[in-house]
Amino acid sequence: MEKWVAVSGGGGGGGGGGGGRWSRWEDMNPEVLALVFVGMPADVLARTVPFVCRSWREVMAGPYCWSEIDLDQWCRRIDRSDVINFVVRRLVRRSRGTLRRLSAYRLSNSGFVYVATSCPLKKSEANRCLETLFRVTLSIVRFLSVLQIPMSDVTDQIVEKHVESFSTLTVLDISYCLKITSKGMEALGKHCKALVQLTRNMPPPEFETTQDDGVAAKVDEEEAMAIANNMAGLEHVELAYGKFSHHGLAAILTNCTALKILDVRGCWNVKMEDNIEAMCAKIQSFRDPWEDDYEFSSSEDEGDNSSAEDVGLVDCDASD
Repeated sequence: MEKWVAVSGGGGGGGGGGGGRWSRWEDMNPEVLALVFVGMPADVLARTVPFVCRSWREVMAGPYCWSEIDLDQWCRRIDRSDVINFVVRRLVRRSRGTLRRLSAYRLSNSGFVYVATSCPLKKSEANRCLETLFRVTLSIVRFLSVLQIPMSDVTDQIVEKHVESFSTLTVLDISYCLKITSKGMEALGKHCKALVQLTRNMPPPEFETTQDDGVAAKVDEEEAMAIANNMAGLEHVELAYGKFSHHGLAAILTNCTALKILDVRGCWNVKMEDNIEAMCAKIQSFRDPWEDDYEFSSSEDEGDNSSAEDVGLVDCDASD
């Protein structure tokens, strides 16, 4: 059965349609057809649209709908690293070098092995799987400007090795990425000169294992100094529950002169002394360490809300 779509036309046409006409989906330009789909969530696009008709399936197999991939909510529902890694790899590959935004959650090293030519060096399976996901993203993201990967297991070593591919980034979210430290952040700052927004929220102290029976973690200025010394162009910074003190904050305020939005809620090592308070007062939007409305979110809070339909996204299209 042929499928038709109404197309508005200029001038006065007959048939009481106000000049409109009908056209088959198959006759529509793929780029035009993609405009109908781009507002839909990425998981819905991949899981349902390809099975409507051949022309829709062909559009889904091409790069037109995949310049922006937002899987955050789906990842939080599924909360299975093996499935998430598989789907991210598949959808990123479909973008064919046009990817501008990637938003996912809990990327890790499970359930994913890259083709042999992408990993020429012999590695342990865990390291190979982790690097696979990062490398497949890096190899085709020449235009990537937004990268949001909270709770990722990517390490400093992987970041330092491939960071040059991120030179076009303007927005970065590495919240709760516990394996990325000041070393990885320093590398990102040195190579991502276009970066204007950084989100680096971390777990509150009570969620971390400490040696002093749950009291606040010791002061650590290294991440704050990595930001201050290498990300001077930042305009929007979120650093909830950072371990730095007022010394680290002062360095950020001194060097990042373009700051308009700064969130340091939960940074309890920061003392809002006179000079710090005066510098913060110049920022358009400032959230101080003692504001208590920060909502910590984790997969454990949300529970396992995944469904068979969510997991079925891995079988979204046999054409890949």
